[in-house]
This record gives sequence, structure tokens and C-alpha cells, in this order.
Amino acid sequence: MKTALHRLLGTVSSLRLTVICLASALVLVFAGTLAQVNAGLFFIQEEYFQSWFVWWSFTADGFRFPVFPGGHLIGAVLLLNLVTAHIRRFSWTWRKLGIQLTHLGLIIMLAGGLATDLFSVSSYMRLRQGETKNYSEDDTRAELAVTELGTAEIAPVTAIPGEVLADSPTVNHESLPFSIVVKRFYRNSDLQMIGQENVAAVPAASNGAGARITIQDQPRATKMNKHDTMSAVLEIIPAKGGKSLGTWLVSMAMAQPQEFDLDGRHWSMELRAARYYHPYSLSLISFTHETYPGTEIAKKFSSKITLADPAHNENRQVEIYMNHPLRYQGDTYYQSGFEPDNSGTVLQVVRNPGYQAPYVACVIVALGLLIQFTFHLTAFARRTSSAPAP
Repeated sequence: MKTALHRLLGTVSSLRLTVICLASALVLVFAGTLAQVNAGLFFIQEEYFQSWFVWWSFTADGFRFPVFPGGHLIGAVLLLNLVTAHIRRFSWTWRKLGIQLTHLGLIIMLAGGLATDLFSVSSYMRLRQGETKNYSEDDTRAELAVTELGTAEIAPVTAIPGEVLADSPTVNHESLPFSIVVKRFYRNSDLQMIGQENVAAVPAASNGAGARITIQDQPRATKMNKHDTMSAVLEIIPAKGGKSLGTWLVSMAMAQPQEFDLDGRHWSMELRAARYYHPYSLSLISFTHETYPGTEIAKKFSSKITLADPAHNENRQVEIYMNHPLRYQGDTYYQSGFEPDNSGTVLQVVRNPGYQAPYVACVIVALGLLIQFTFHLTAFARRTSSAPAP
């Protein structure tokens, strides 16, 4: 048992495994760079570098199987390799302090990068002048928002992640007096109004706007400025039993929610960008957009906002502009863009638990290299001074 464990630790901490991981990373970067020509940056980043395996299938809808380790797996194995080698092989002496600190810094950098890929969340907050929000939106993810209307000043909302709609044929929630049956789900879709030229088209649903719309499945969007238009055809069935209310079409391309009545209660549902709510709010006071004279090229754009957090007695004005983000309660707000008519701002909201890792790692590596070079320089100076004169 001890021999097998010793062999396993020897393999995990071996230099051969380090070389294999580095070579695999080079191949992955090369293959991912070539694949971006046809598939786009964001799609390849998700499929190659932010995954445990690179998957492939003979057909678009066929069975997928892993063909190469993804970025997460290579990074995790390299991190494990470096940690075990650091523990098993390095001498824990003052003379080796510089090497130990250098490797510790590399470990922190790898761990921080893996934590960033696994746990960081990026979203956007769009604010028009005078508008206040306490949530940001992730347009790469979707959620089905089911709201009971007319019951309170603040209508209760049940949010069902789009991943649940994709994987579950029937959705039940304790706050809803009905079941939602997913008749059809579209990762990406194209919606068209039924007109005189296509009167033979089949409506997507029996109720609401879907009765006047036809829908077609589309391949995944891969361009940098394009996103999937997620859609679904949903059937509403009362939880107490009874007749189905029919089907409704919900889509991220539809501006208005779909409404229906059940047992004297009025409901609406819409498929929208996933929302992340914050325990504070931001209000846009003003937005400034300057361009270079005689051009439409942006020179400077900044947002003056009010940060309000009654729980922490915060109520202050902050200006956000390029290279000057707002950091508050683990969220970082960057000035990302603006509305086409200059009436509002677009702030990128990033929650990254490992954002400090690169700074800490660089300081530790620099300190380790300084100590190591100092030891060598001191030893060299001693040998030189003690050497007999020619």
C-alpha cells in the first residue's frame, strides 16, 4: 500500500508530468486559436479554456466524447504537480528560502487563475440618467421570471434558470400553483411574424404572441457581438388538476411578457437575461461622453453615480471612468460602454474572488528571487574575497 502511494506521489510530482501539462497547454492554445476563425472568441473560450475536457462529435446533434484535456483540467493538474513537488523535493532551509517563496508565488498564481475561471461572475448594469438599480444582468445566461401581478406593491417573482428549462421536461416550484411543461426548448432560435406571405407557417404556441409567431431552431451564435436567442414553448397545467391552459412562447427576443389567468389570479412570465441582485443600489446622476474633435472616436466617457447602502450607512457619490473602477462588497464596476443615444451608461460588474491573487503572487515571487540572488551574490563575494591573490 505504501509502495503504491509512494509511486503515485512520485508520478504526480514528477518533472515529466510538468512537461506534459505545459506541452498540452501549448497544443490547446494553438488549437483554440485556430478554432476561433470559424467559431468566435467567446464560444471557443467556453469550449476549450473554461472546460475540463474538449468535446467532439461526428454530427452537430450526435453523441459527444472527450478528445483532449481542457484548460481547467490542465491547470488543476499543473497546480497539483507543483504543490506536491514543492512539498516532497525542496529542502526546508534558510538557504532555499528564495526558491521556496518563488514556487509558493507560482502556486498562488495558478490557484488564483483557476479560482477566477471557476467562480468569477461577469454581468452588466445599464443605467439611464436618474435611474436606480440594485441588480446587474448576464446576457450570456437566461432565466424564466414568473410574476403574480396585482397582489402587492412589489410583485413576487419566481426565477427559474434557463439551464433548468433545458434539462427538465417539467418544472414545479412551491411558490407556483401550476406546473410548467417544457414542450420545446431552443438554445438559439429565430422568430418570425406570421404574415400573408407565410400563412401556412405553424404558430409556435396556442396563446399569446406565440400564436402569431413561427420559430426555427438555429446553430449556436459564435460571433463576438452576437448572443444566443434562447426560446421555449411552455404549457401551463394547474397543480390541482384540470384542463391545460395551453402553450405560450417565451423568448429573449420578445420585449413583452406573456400573461394568463388561473383561479382568479393574474400571472406573467418572460424569458430574460439572468439577474444578480445586490444589497445596495446605484443611481446614475450624469454621464459624460467626449470624442476627439471632428470624429466619432470616443476620447473619454465616465459616469457619476450615487451609491446607496442603508445597511452600512453608505450614501456617497462616485465617478467611474477608464482605469478607475468602483470596488464595493466584492463587486468591481468598470466603465464599459454607453447607450447609442448617450442617454445612459453601461457598467461591467465583475465578482472575482481571486482578483488579488496575481498581485500577491508577483510580490512573493519578486521577494523570493531577490532573496535567492542575494544568497548567491553573498556567497560569490565571500569566495572572491577569500581566494588567494595571484
